[in-house]
Amino acid sequence: MTAETVFCAGVVLATLIGVALGRYPALRMNRATIAFVGAVVLLLGGAVRREDAWRLIDWDTIALLFAMMVINANFRLSGFFHLVGSWVARHAKTPRRLLALIVFCAGVLSALFLNDTIVLMFTPLVLDMTLAMRRNPVPYLIGLVCAANIGSVATITGNPQNMIVGMASGIPFAHFTLALAPVAILGLGLAWLIIVALHRQEFAAGPLDTSFPIPDRHYRPLLRKSLLAAGAMLVAFLAGAPIAMSALGAAAVLLVTRRLKPARVFREIDWSLLVFFASLFVVTGSLQVKGLSDRLFAFSKPWVEGGLPAFCAVAVVLSNVVSNVPAVMLFRHLILALPDPRSAWLALAAATTLAGNLTLLGSVANLIVAEIARARGVRLGFVAYLRAGVPITLATLAVAILWLSVLR
Repeated sequence: MTAETVFCAGVVLATLIGVALGRYPALRMNRATIAFVGAVVLLLGGAVRREDAWRLIDWDTIALLFAMMVINANFRLSGFFHLVGSWVARHAKTPRRLLALIVFCAGVLSALFLNDTIVLMFTPLVLDMTLAMRRNPVPYLIGLVCAANIGSVATITGNPQNMIVGMASGIPFAHFTLALAPVAILGLGLAWLIIVALHRQEFAAGPLDTSFPIPDRHYRPLLRKSLLAAGAMLVAFLAGAPIAMSALGAAAVLLVTRRLKPARVFREIDWSLLVFFASLFVVTGSLQVKGLSDRLFAFSKPWVEGGLPAFCAVAVVLSNVVSNVPAVMLFRHLILALPDPRSAWLALAAATTLAGNLTLLGSVANLIVAEIARARGVRLGFVAYLRAGVPITLATLAVAILWLSVLR
């Protein structure tokens, strides 16, 4: 390899290590700044040309992610998620039903919106409900985050890695959902069963006390408009319209308003995630520019082409080593060389998403729940989570592999 190729490989490796750890020792850097610095170093070092950097960024994915953030922000500000939480509290008569409603709502809403948004909005609500009912919050929090990850498998808009897969593969929204929705549905049921089995004492109790007050916090005009815009977007998705453009259209409609100041919406946007994605496209894409993706494919070929179980196992391991979004980006350049790219894309989406349930550090959604709980004095420990995360991940991956094997 040339010195420039070695330089490129070194920068990419250092960046991915930083992304996996989430920080560098003694530096106040997060995943977004680490990826951004890595991309800039590659540009300044001549490993990637400026015109190549712009070409490597998948702007459709960036546009889709931004549009979904705008839509989610409007739903948050309208009080939609609080209404759903209030509905759960009113209809939860027993601990098992409470867990079932949390799993169901988190799973369904994560398929429609970003899973990170769902756990961000529902974790405080779950804590309020369980503490008011004098229940142990931990199994319900585990159910929330596992369901959010599992439910997001079902659609292209469910999580960031699915967005990358959807844009790169060109699989229509309806086809993607028909292929992976059964995995999500069966996975949600398995997650509920496993959590109930692991916490028998918690779920053996009788009726719950649901007499605590539930304040009404929603803004009806914005809620109606948000529902109409999201509904029109889903119709466009199912009709086969371009996914990114449909989402941008819905976001644009929501930004035309007399009531809501744009600054309130834009404060809700996770700009660092957009920077992270754009930078990571450049970092991982540099491997293709320098021909290193061919070497990577030759090295991983025995596992990648070793059948669906082996392919999913590699995706799960890589997702837990470097995180699921970088894992998908690394696979983007390998899948096109496979004999059945469509099946590989679907397997990649399922495996990298379900891999997030393996450990507490497996996905951003897990960390969001743990941090919010910690701030409220509730400890969701690594071992306590692992006890449920391992069987849930193995069971749902088995379902995904069996189902995708049938579809092939």
